[in-house]
Amino acid sequence: MPTPQRTAVVTGASTGIGHACAARLAAEGWRVFAGVRKTADAERLTAELGDAVVPLIMDVTDTATVTAAAETVRTALAGRTLDGLVNNAGIAVAGPMLNVPLEDFQQQMDVNVTGIVRVTQAFGPLLGVDESLEGGPGRIVMMSSVAGEMAAPFLGPYSASKHAVEGLSKALRRELMLYGIQVVVIGPGAVATPIWAKAEEIDAEPYRETRFYDALLRIRGWMAKNGPEGFPPEKIADRVFRSLTGDKPRLRYAIVPQRLTNWSLPKLLPGRLVDNMVAKRVGLQRKYR
Repeated sequence: MPTPQRTAVVTGASTGIGHACAARLAAEGWRVFAGVRKTADAERLTAELGDAVVPLIMDVTDTATVTAAAETVRTALAGRTLDGLVNNAGIAVAGPMLNVPLEDFQQQMDVNVTGIVRVTQAFGPLLGVDESLEGGPGRIVMMSSVAGEMAAPFLGPYSASKHAVEGLSKALRRELMLYGIQVVVIGPGAVATPIWAKAEEIDAEPYRETRFYDALLRIRGWMAKNGPEGFPPEKIADRVFRSLTGDKPRLRYAIVPQRLTNWSLPKLLPGRLVDNMVAKRVGLQRKYR
C-alpha cells in the first residue's frame, strides 16, 4: 500500500519565512495548504510553486475565515490526520511603550498571539486530537523570535507577543503529550524578510517631541542595516522541515546570526550590564540636567 502524501498547513505563506517553508515542503513532496490573505497572493503561490501548494484564503484575526480554512483542509484530507501545522503569520509593531497607540499594541497581540491560538484551535483536531481520523499525530511548529527571550528598546509590542508565544507553546506542548502531538519552537534572529526590510518605514514622527526620538531613529537604522544581512528565510525553512520530520526534534531552536554577540553573551551576562550596554549603544542613558 503506497505511503500517503504528507501534509502541512503554513500560515503567513505569501512572503518571507512562510513562503520559504511552503516552497521547501512542496519540494520535499508534501502537500502544503498555504495561508494567505489576498487572492492575488494565492494566485502567485500557485504559479510559483505548482499544484502541490493549495492556497487558503484566511486572516488569522478572523475566526470565520480560519474556521472555513480548517474545514477545507479536513475535506481535502479525506479522513486522515494533518502532519504539520506551521504557525508563522506575524507582524512587528514598533514604538516606545509609553507612547505606542493602544490600538497598535492590540493589533500586534491579535495577530501574533490570539491568531496563533485561533489557528491552533481550528486545526488541532486534524493533527490527531480528533481520534476518529486515520494516521499518526502531527506536529506543530511555532515561529517565535530571538525577541521571545530578549527585548530590544522600541520593539516592546513585538517582544511581548513573542514572549507570549513562548509561554503558550510550553503549555501547549505539555497538554498535547496526551495525543502524542509535539510542539517545536523556532526563534530566529535577523532574517532577510519583509518584516525587517520594512524597518525604514517605521514612522518615528509621532514620537518626535519625546526624548525617545533620537534613540528610535538609531534602532530603526540598525534594523534596516541588519535585516538584509540576516539569514535567508530558506535557512529557517530548513529547520522547520527538520522539526516536522526528525525523530527527536529539540523543544526550541535559536537560529541567530552572530550568535555569540546576539544570543549567547546577552543570555550569560548580568541583566543590568546588558541593559547599560544597550542604553549606551542607542542613546538611552539618563542625561542629568
